[in-house]
Amino acid sequence: MTYKETLEWMFAQLPMYQHQGKTAFKKDVTNSIALAKELNHPEHKFKSIHVAGTNGKGSTSHMLASVLQEAGYKVGLYTSPHLKNFTERVRINGREIPKEDVTTFIGQHKAFLEKHQLSFFEMTVGLAFDYFARQKVDIAIVEVGLGGRLDSTNIITPEVAVITNIGLDHTQILGDTLPLIASEKAGIIKENVPVVIGEKQSELVSVFSDKAAHQNTQLVFASDSSFSYKTDLLGHYQEANVKTAVTAIHQLQNFKISEEAIKRGLQNVVKNTNLKGRWQLLQKSPRVICDTAHNTEGLTLVLQQLKQVISSQLHVVLGVVSDKELATVLPLFPKNATYYFCKPNIPRGLSAEILQQKAGVFGLQGTVFASVIQAYKEALSKAQSSDTIYVGGSTFVVAEVL
Repeated sequence: MTYKETLEWMFAQLPMYQHQGKTAFKKDVTNSIALAKELNHPEHKFKSIHVAGTNGKGSTSHMLASVLQEAGYKVGLYTSPHLKNFTERVRINGREIPKEDVTTFIGQHKAFLEKHQLSFFEMTVGLAFDYFARQKVDIAIVEVGLGGRLDSTNIITPEVAVITNIGLDHTQILGDTLPLIASEKAGIIKENVPVVIGEKQSELVSVFSDKAAHQNTQLVFASDSSFSYKTDLLGHYQEANVKTAVTAIHQLQNFKISEEAIKRGLQNVVKNTNLKGRWQLLQKSPRVICDTAHNTEGLTLVLQQLKQVISSQLHVVLGVVSDKELATVLPLFPKNATYYFCKPNIPRGLSAEILQQKAGVFGLQGTVFASVIQAYKEALSKAQSSDTIYVGGSTFVVAEVL
């Protein structure tokens, strides 16, 4: 198969959570264990840091990778979902996995993948771990896909486990209370593996401390730290992610990482890892900002910062997925903006007409467009040079604009 045919098979053969939603999620790591055995257990052949959390796990993962790269290590980075290219999910020192490695992996293991009915995410994790092992990375930063306990990535025994924070997201799968969600994410805590919690949330301290005690391991809350570092990632919310990443680096044993490497790594995250979509400035006149924040906690921080930079009229290109809790998300958006409602081009996307109707209940007024790109082009044509355009609501809306 060609690379294009390989990707089409991966996307079409079996369900993909990001596109389909709850029906595509597998609450089981049996397939991941079976694939690891088929691949001769690549997860045992490299060291790793495991990163979970509701918000900030992607940014934190990229920060960790950048710092370790600056310290001179060969660093694997596994993240999801991708914004533009599938190969963004698997990188070594910022370089995406070659397309031919993707086609070769699927070609060699297609019969096994079909026989065991592996999901898109399960086979992608296997591909990443196999690639990291073959390329002999010194360490890999592995971002959890969804939850933690039953996530396909949870077959590694990392050097450090990181949980950035807990919010109400994916409640249909992970539970509808913060303690339930925290319990799922705490499933990445392993015996004798130090664990860093990014944000100390009083109602959840016992969930994490009990799990850490049961696993006989050390628990550190990054939010208790007082250090301050600068980063090239522009969102104000990155301050918490910086603390989380640096605290995790301090917990890492048998790696030599200087203070200078930490500083350089945090200031060169985009350059070293090619991270996109986090408070990303696309142009200056009119100012266009995109951000992948898509749940209550993430959007609260992003929209607070947006208020601080608006000097004139605000235009919002907005699209969401169908399982989004709109009653908690839509009230966060300002009523005095012009909205351009659209549907991300995936089966899981919510129709722009329904979004417009729901938004109207909260005083958000705007026009429906047939696609994300049409909505974005209209916003660009209507905005004055002093105006601000914000693109967001879903990772997939940002991806289409990028």
